[in-house]
Amino acid sequence: MLDGFRTRYRAVLRRVRRFERREIREFRRWIEHTTNLIHLTVLLVVPVLIAAVTAVSNSVDLLPFVLFPPLASGTYTLFADPEGKYVVGLADGAGSLSVGAAEAALAVFLTGAATWALDFEEPAAFSTALLALIAPAFSSPGTISTFFAEFVGSVFLASTLVAAAFDFWRREFYERRSEFLYASTKGDDHVLVPMRGDRASATATFAARIAAAHDAGKVVLLDVVETMGVEEVSAEGVSAEGTSTRGTSVGDTSAEGESAETEGDESAERLEAEAHRIETEVGVPCEVVVAGDGTNRSKTALRAARETNCDLVVAPYEEERGTLSPFVHGLFQGDIDTIAFRSSPATEPRTRWKRVLVPVRRAGDTAHAMIDFALRLAGRSGSVGVCTCIDREEERRRTERMLANLVETFDGSFETRVSRSSIESFLATNDAHYDLVIMGASTDRSAASRFVSPPTFERIHDLECDVAIVHRG
Repeated sequence: MLDGFRTRYRAVLRRVRRFERREIREFRRWIEHTTNLIHLTVLLVVPVLIAAVTAVSNSVDLLPFVLFPPLASGTYTLFADPEGKYVVGLADGAGSLSVGAAEAALAVFLTGAATWALDFEEPAAFSTALLALIAPAFSSPGTISTFFAEFVGSVFLASTLVAAAFDFWRREFYERRSEFLYASTKGDDHVLVPMRGDRASATATFAARIAAAHDAGKVVLLDVVETMGVEEVSAEGVSAEGTSTRGTSVGDTSAEGESAETEGDESAERLEAEAHRIETEVGVPCEVVVAGDGTNRSKTALRAARETNCDLVVAPYEEERGTLSPFVHGLFQGDIDTIAFRSSPATEPRTRWKRVLVPVRRAGDTAHAMIDFALRLAGRSGSVGVCTCIDREEERRRTERMLANLVETFDGSFETRVSRSSIESFLATNDAHYDLVIMGASTDRSAASRFVSPPTFERIHDLECDVAIVHRG
């Protein structure tokens, strides 16, 4: 009975841990959206700052409570628009010494002139200016000058505290959020390449360029031999000279076993030659793996990726009857990041991709991953374009802000474009200007959505540039 209780307890504990990991993963993806990050920061940070200023006010009896409404408004404005020009603007509003319609107009005019001249667009400065006009109603003539001196000083002190906290947050966290929050910028440096089709070599070069962008990058070349019963995955180290250190992955000595071993040897030799080419041309470490067919090749590839500690699979793009082949579809159903690479048949296989276009539908982890891959491939001397297509002109400003939020966290040269044309028309018009288009696999969409509007990559087949389709595991 006790053993049964322990078994049930362990099962419940495993389910709880799986739930926790799933929730943490979903939260990380949610907070990668810049708008979500800003909303969460406003929700958590602004109350803490106002509480801190209130505590100072209560302890030193300097900051009048009448200051707090514009202070709260100004603090919200700062964190709600981190890229705006809203720093220290509160202090611009303190200055008029009398009451009346003309004085109120003059106070607002002077505040507007000050914010314009100093390039500070702070709405709370105007409310601060008008608050100063109520002083005579509560002060005797002899104490008005003292009130204003304290008022201006308190405004400056409070503004300085808020601005200092905001500057630290923006400099140390917000502008570096890709380092802390974007999982795509930390991994995807160990790349498995299933060597399939007549463009497998171009696919391996593409994968090597991605891996080479990170110091810890490596490439693992995989071949699946047509042998039943071979289930072991064997990782083969390849030296700089291309000699293999592999061991056999087939254990029996029958005629069938000898044939399987011969097939595995021939496959390994082909992979070793390709690995030597990659190490020589790209300068990234390369290994080879030979695996048995098993019952499902995509599952075999995903298992090989896990066994060789790879966090990205780059496979040649394949189609059957106008849609993804079962192999690529199986990879897209897995939990490992995958890129299906289609080398353009209209050109010779490329070895470098310096001009890269990234069409995005919305912000998120997939968009961040695509931009990160584009920067790795383009390098410092290349260029990356990030674009999206809209249906109505009213969407333009919001879309431009979304693209700005996407690219501002990355260190690179970007062009952002918003087009009213369809994505198919836009790509057909601009493909000649780029070496590569990186787009999402749309695996996060529902089946009904994909039926009504098929993924973009299924609707374009005649582009003159290479295409990479990204699936986030």
